[in-house]
Amino acid sequence: MASILIKSATIVNEGKQTQADLLIKNGFIEKIAGSIDAKADKEINAEGLHLFPGCIDDQVHFREPGLTHKGNIASESRAAVAGGITSFMEMPNTVPNALTQQLLQDKYDIAAKNSPANYSFFMGASNDNLDEVLRTDAKNVCGVKVFMGSSTGNMLVDNPTTLEHLFAQSPMLIATHCEDEATIKSNLEHYKQLLGENIPVRLHPKIRSAEACYLSSSMAVQLAKKHNTRLHILHISTAKETNLFSNDIPLANKRITAEACIHHLWFTDADYETKGNLIKWNPAVKTEADRDEILKAVLDGRIDVIATDHAPHTIEEKAQPYLQAPSGGPLVQHALPAMLELYHHGKITLEQVAEKMAHNVATIFQIEKRGFIREGFWADMALVNLNSPWQVNKSNILYKCGWSPFEGSTFKASVVSTIVSGNLVYENGKLVSEQSGQRMTFAR
Repeated sequence: MASILIKSATIVNEGKQTQADLLIKNGFIEKIAGSIDAKADKEINAEGLHLFPGCIDDQVHFREPGLTHKGNIASESRAAVAGGITSFMEMPNTVPNALTQQLLQDKYDIAAKNSPANYSFFMGASNDNLDEVLRTDAKNVCGVKVFMGSSTGNMLVDNPTTLEHLFAQSPMLIATHCEDEATIKSNLEHYKQLLGENIPVRLHPKIRSAEACYLSSSMAVQLAKKHNTRLHILHISTAKETNLFSNDIPLANKRITAEACIHHLWFTDADYETKGNLIKWNPAVKTEADRDEILKAVLDGRIDVIATDHAPHTIEEKAQPYLQAPSGGPLVQHALPAMLELYHHGKITLEQVAEKMAHNVATIFQIEKRGFIREGFWADMALVNLNSPWQVNKSNILYKCGWSPFEGSTFKASVVSTIVSGNLVYENGKLVSEQSGQRMTFAR
C-alpha cells in the first residue's frame, strides 16, 4: 500500500477550515501538520484545493444481484468514488431480497471483489423473517431496513405485530422507508377513476402524497419512542415531517434521526414538466415549500444526514408511461458536486457539507475510524477544486444506466482525487486503481 503526502490542502473538517499537510501510511492518516517533511510514494500538491472527509452514503441501491441490467456493485461504486463518495450502505431490495444471513453475505462477497469504495449492506426485514433479522451481527452490518411503504422490489412490511416486534427487538439501528400504503392506494384509485391509465407524472406527489409520508413517519416515530428503538428515517420529502425531529440534544445521544436526499434538496414539482419520469422517486419530489423547509431542517439540525437514494433504472424503463415507469434515479456521481453548487449559491457552508455527508453518518451508524479527517483514522477523503466548472453529459456519466437527472447542468466544483482506505482510486477524471475498498465495521 503506497504512502501519500498531501501538501498545502485546505482541510474542511469538524466545523473549520485549516491549511495543512497530511501524511497517509498503511491505509491510515498518520500525521496532520502545518508542514510535513517526509518522503512518500506519492506526493499531491493540493494548493488551492479543499480536502473533505470522504462522503458516506447511507442509502444506495446498486442492483446486484438480480437487477444488474440497471447497475451493479462494480459500476455504481466506481461512479461513487468519482463523485467523492468513499463509502456506501446498500439496500436489501435486490433479487432475491436480502432477507437471510446467507443472501446478505453473498452481497458482501461480491463487494469484496468488485467495489473500489468501502461498503456495508442492510439486512432486509419482511413480514415473516424476524428470526433472521435478530441473527444480524451489529458489529459488521450497518442496520436493518424496513419498508413501511412499498417501492421498487416491494418488500412492504405492513403487519402491525411484525412492526411491533421489529421495533422492540432489533439488535441495531432500523432505517425506514415511510409512506402509508393505504393512502397511496386510495389516491391512485381516485386518479385512475378520473383519468384511467393516462395519469401524468406531475400527479406523482399527489398520489404518493405528503399525508402518506407523514402518517407513516409519525407512526415510525411513535413505535421508536414506545420501544426506545434506534430509528433512522430515510429520504424526508415534506415540510410537515421535519417537525417530527429534534435539534436540542447532541447527535450521539439521539435515538431518532433523519436523512434528506439530494433530489429533495434540489428539484421541485415544477421540474416534472421538463424532467418527467427522470425525477420520479418514492417518496415523490414535492413542492418548493417542502424543498426549502427540508434544507432549513438540514441546516438547523432536525435532519442529520444528506444522502442519495441512488437507484438506477435504464432509460428505456424510465421512458414508459407514468404507471409503468419505475421510481428512482442515479445520483452518487453528482451528489457532492450538487451540494457544493448549493454552497456557491450561498445556501450551505462547506463545513455543513462535510458534517452532513460524512461526520454525522459516521456518528449515527457508529462507524469505526471513518467520517473524519483525524490522525489514526482510515484515510477516506475527496480533494475538490471549488472553481473548476464542468457540464454533466453522457461522455462523463459513469452509471451503467448511462443517464443522469442532472444532464445539461453545469457544476462549479469538481472532484480532483478520491482516496479510499489509503488508496488513491480516482484522479483527474480517471479511475487509477482497482484496489477494493474495505468492509466497514461499527462500534456496537
